[in-house]
Amino acid sequence: MSEILFERADGIATITINRPRARNSVNQKVAEGMAEALAEIDRDEGIRVGIITGAGGYFCAGMDLKAFLKDEKVKVEGGGFAGITEARTAKPVIAAVEGFALAGGFEIALACDLIVASQEARFGLPEVKRGLVANAGGLVRLPRQLPYRIALQLVLTGDIVEAPVLARFGLINRLTAPGAALQEAKRLAAEIAVNAPLALAASKRVMQESQYWSSDDLFARQNRITAPVIQSADAREGAVAFAEKRAPVWRNR
Repeated sequence: MSEILFERADGIATITINRPRARNSVNQKVAEGMAEALAEIDRDEGIRVGIITGAGGYFCAGMDLKAFLKDEKVKVEGGGFAGITEARTAKPVIAAVEGFALAGGFEIALACDLIVASQEARFGLPEVKRGLVANAGGLVRLPRQLPYRIALQLVLTGDIVEAPVLARFGLINRLTAPGAALQEAKRLAAEIAVNAPLALAASKRVMQESQYWSSDDLFARQNRITAPVIQSADAREGAVAFAEKRAPVWRNR
């Protein structure tokens, strides 16, 4: 049985962590398979959006402690924990969360661009309860995605919280009925996938990187990334399609 399942349809690729008996915890095969799947999403021009989910009603329970004790590598060079937490993906990636997203599982979700979650999904960084720290992105991403004191409370208590609580603070894009997170993530992905691929990649890059730019060179750095998009054939196609009242045909050029 493959630890990572990869499907593609209608411009959307779905990556499923497939270890339900281990609550989709991350071992070496998961980390390597995730890294390969994300690389394939960026390589394949036909794929516009990626989705990450888990099998069997769980998202991911974090690192597999049995794998840890066997010295398996759960970090991938250039990709970090689970092959994603330090990866630089060009295309949008959505987390579709059912069940628990704990420790490294929560950090996988935080590494995604958008999160769709079941109302019954649970999130937490319980590392401090085990003498560990959330160093796969939890400590540095959470305070950028939640109000600082809320993020700090989650880290210092290690408490598990419900998806609706995090949605109120803006961490989750869409809440769904139990069992419907992947279906809703695919709907959101379809809304994104119809847009121009060059524009999507440039917009994502600017929004991510500009958090670290100084105010003095915000627009200069933005323009270096966005100018090629404005001058692209796809930009012209978007204008022509609008004038002709038809759907644009993107060529990623």
